[in-house]
Parts: sequence; C-alpha cells; structure tokens
Amino acid sequence: MQYECEQIIQKELGPHEKLIWAGKPKQGIMFRSNDIFLIPFSILWMGFIIFWEITAITAVLNAPEKSESTAFILPIFGIPFVIIGLYFVFGRFIIDAKRRKNTCYGITNERIIIIAGLFRKKIKSLNIKTLSDISLTEKTNRYGTIYFGPINPFIWWYVGIWPEMEMTPMFEMIPNAKEVYDQIRKIQREN
Repeated sequence: MQYECEQIIQKELGPHEKLIWAGKPKQGIMFRSNDIFLIPFSILWMGFIIFWEITAITAVLNAPEKSESTAFILPIFGIPFVIIGLYFVFGRFIIDAKRRKNTCYGITNERIIIIAGLFRKKIKSLNIKTLSDISLTEKTNRYGTIYFGPINPFIWWYVGIWPEMEMTPMFEMIPNAKEVYDQIRKIQREN
C-alpha cells in the first residue's frame, strides 16, 4: 500500500521536488463519532419506510378496481426513501471505505499533496511554506488526522456521508500521525 502511494505521488512531482513521506488513510469499514446519531436514525428511517411500503402495497392489493391506479402511486412514492435509507444503513460505509482506498497523501520538500476521489481523481496541492494553520488530533492507537486550515466544527457530519464534498484539506486517520505532523513542522522551519 505504501509503495503504491509513493508511485502515485511520484507522478505528480515537479523536477526539483523530493518525496519525503507518502501514505494512505486507515482502510476498511470505519465507524465515526457521528454514527452515534446516524445509526439509530437510519434504523428508525428504514423501520418507518418499511412500514410505509408494506402499508402502501397492502392498500394497492386491497383497493377496488377503480382506484388501483391512484393507490399504485403510494408504493412508488416510497422507493426514493428506501434508496436513501439503504444508503444510510449500508451504502455510506461502503462508499467511505472506497473513497479512502482511492486516497493517497504525500509530503514533499515544497508541498502537501492529497490525491483522492471516488468517481474521478482530484489532486489538491498546498504550499508547505505558506501553511499557517496546521492541527493534529490523535487517538491512543497513534492513528490521527492532520488538518491543513481552520477546522469546520461540523466536519464529521459530512465525512463518511457525502464523500465528494469539499472540506478542510486533511490527512485523515493516518498511522503514526504525530510523526508525520512533526515532519511537516520540521520542513516548515527549514524553509
């Protein structure tokens, strides 16, 4: 995995740029703090929509022949809500894992590089010399997130739900985050 990221980042380097570190976010299905609210909400959502669909289908089956065409609308009306519910219960975890699988981070002597994208490749470059607001959050397992810019207080409501949403650039859930953070600060002091 590390080698794969190094190769991807190397393709983006300028002629005098030197790759110092490359990595990926934590892989696989990951639960986040917002799941404390989203999991119960999604279960309630699916429970209600299943009740709705069963009631609507029963109404269609028991409807007199004249009103069958109007009763048929109710189950169709519920289909988008079923799709939304399935996304919240299962899909968001799968899409988030796929997004992180397609993400590579790099630090060079000149910039921070973030290559990500679920449906298309996006490259974000930040000049390491002009970065002023860098912060780190780290867990006891040494995985952490490094933010490059002011942190949106609602960021964790978006991460893992809307994968293509623009947010504060970050190295999300990387191993040995403090060491990577220290490397960035060292490069900034040297320049």
